[in-house]
Amino acid sequence: MITIYYGTLLAISLILLCIYFVVWDKHYNVLVTLMFVLVPIVDVGYVLMSVAKDLDGALIANCFVYIGGTYLSLLIMLCILSLCKIRLPKVITFAFLVLSTVVYSSVLTVGWNGLFYRSVAFEAVDGAGFLTKKVYGPMHTVFVAMLVIYFVIPMIAIIYSLIRKNNVSNKSLILLFIGEIICLFGYFGGRILDLNVDLIPATFSMAQVIVLIIVRKIYFYDITGSGIDSIEKRGNIGFISFDTHMDYLGCNELAMEIFPELRDLQVDRPVPADSGINKNICNRIKQFELNNEDNTFYKEVGDSIYKITVNHLVSMKKKWGYQFMITDDTENQKYISLLDNFNSRLQQEVDEKTRDIVAMHDNLILSMATMVESRDNSTGGHIRRTSDIIRILTDVISKDNSLGLSETFIHNLIKAAPMHDLGKIAVDDQILRKPGKYTPEEFDIMKTHAAEGGRIVHEILKNTEDREFAVLAENVAHYHHERWDGSGYPEGLKGDKIPIEARIMAIADVYDALVSKRVYKERMSFEKADSIIMEGMGKHFDKALEPYYVAARPMFEKYYTENDTEE
Repeated sequence: MITIYYGTLLAISLILLCIYFVVWDKHYNVLVTLMFVLVPIVDVGYVLMSVAKDLDGALIANCFVYIGGTYLSLLIMLCILSLCKIRLPKVITFAFLVLSTVVYSSVLTVGWNGLFYRSVAFEAVDGAGFLTKKVYGPMHTVFVAMLVIYFVIPMIAIIYSLIRKNNVSNKSLILLFIGEIICLFGYFGGRILDLNVDLIPATFSMAQVIVLIIVRKIYFYDITGSGIDSIEKRGNIGFISFDTHMDYLGCNELAMEIFPELRDLQVDRPVPADSGINKNICNRIKQFELNNEDNTFYKEVGDSIYKITVNHLVSMKKKWGYQFMITDDTENQKYISLLDNFNSRLQQEVDEKTRDIVAMHDNLILSMATMVESRDNSTGGHIRRTSDIIRILTDVISKDNSLGLSETFIHNLIKAAPMHDLGKIAVDDQILRKPGKYTPEEFDIMKTHAAEGGRIVHEILKNTEDREFAVLAENVAHYHHERWDGSGYPEGLKGDKIPIEARIMAIADVYDALVSKRVYKERMSFEKADSIIMEGMGKHFDKALEPYYVAARPMFEKYYTENDTEE
């Protein structure tokens, strides 16, 4: 009867093992799988013990039986901790494994020395063999203490998870708690009741049943694993893997459809240097290593557009290689393309409207400047000419550009030049239109046009979004009569305190005044005007601008020769 009991438990454990493998999933915990495999091995030990005919046979059977007490108990503990989502440090897990191995090694010496049992004897009861332990050794004490540890730790984990953790199923925890109580009874109940059979193998089978009940739930609770399986079974995501040596590891069917060259690759072999995969895939890995953010590219196959993302292939917190994930991004790309086209058309319309507004704004400013000029008998055509002179001079500056002036700055200066005399709108007509030279008092009034021009330009442009242009235009109007030596007006600024745009404007303004006819004077010769300008370098004008003026002077003379400056 005893042999039948153990044989039946062996059969049950094998059936449960088969059921487990039928419902097995690759994402199941390896601890659960090992536990299911070891239970039948332990049961084999009990069967061998029951049919043993002598002490040697019983000792061999004893080696199988104690696999349950040493390693299987450890696996059950680790399995419960895993289900409770409690991770022991690797050093502690390794210490437990070493402890179980040391204890089991002492079991293997039973009959040879007294580490585990000081003395044993073989007996037969009702036709079944037994190993009688007469005196226990020191390692048996260690074994019992180890069993207590392997029982207490998971019980604490279960109770703690029931009370404090929301990410673990309470139903599963209760079943695990019942299983632990059953195992505890199996270890000590049989001895207390003085039965002829051991209850331990029965409790192991019950533990198998409990794990089978919750094992499917375990899979669904593993969001990462179940999610990956769902994605894989849909078949709409492709995967390609390579190790760190660029050896091909494998791919799925969708990846082969997108990259047919994959069918010619051999697993664990490098990708041929002349293959399309090396150009399309391996080079992407190199780019990814240089810049981890550059990990996405696209590939068109027929009417479909696939998004391909490369990331590190990570296992046990270590980078083992690279994995490409391929997803159909056709609809998204079509939407992006449609949105881009819409944005392009919208931007084009906005640019056109902006250009129209800017042109209207510029024309308005130029019209105001022209209106002011029409009130001044002495400055007819001055706005147009100074603007052209500024354009010639800044073109020369931009070719050398040791001054570091940007294209935007030069563009804004040319655009602001017509505004430099806007302040004259505030000057009385009797002074502005006087046909002769000004008296000192009249000249003082006339000089107020510079500061007034700065104020007017500021008011006109204060709400413009182009703040750089607004500041530059205000400086041109306000400071173009300042002198390098500080003798200018309205602020008496000196040297670099004068904005560079006003210093450039000063040369164009004075040069035009010299070579153009005014009601109070004839136009001056180019030679005389040049002499005055050169003499003023370092006094009236910025000495650093002299080389540019000298280079531009022939173009100035050509301009005034080709354009009539008669008023």
